[in-house]
Amino acid sequence: MNAKNIGILIIIIGAIMVFYTGFNYVTTEKVVDIGPIEINKQQNHPVQWSPIVGVVLIIGGVVLVAKDKK
Repeated sequence: MNAKNIGILIIIIGAIMVFYTGFNYVTTEKVVDIGPIEINKQQNHPVQWSPIVGVVLIIGGVVLVAKDKK
């Protein structure tokens, strides 16, 4: 992959990070397990980032694409 392709990929990832500023994933934890009785606890884990990170990636991608054109 050359710098132009990497730059375009970084621009796309940056744009996605600007519009989607995070996601959640759920884990299941066993709390009680007594014979046939089982109690589970589901816990949300948010993963958040600032849209500024996406803007920085977009700028970096544009720099790579512009640098490759020279």
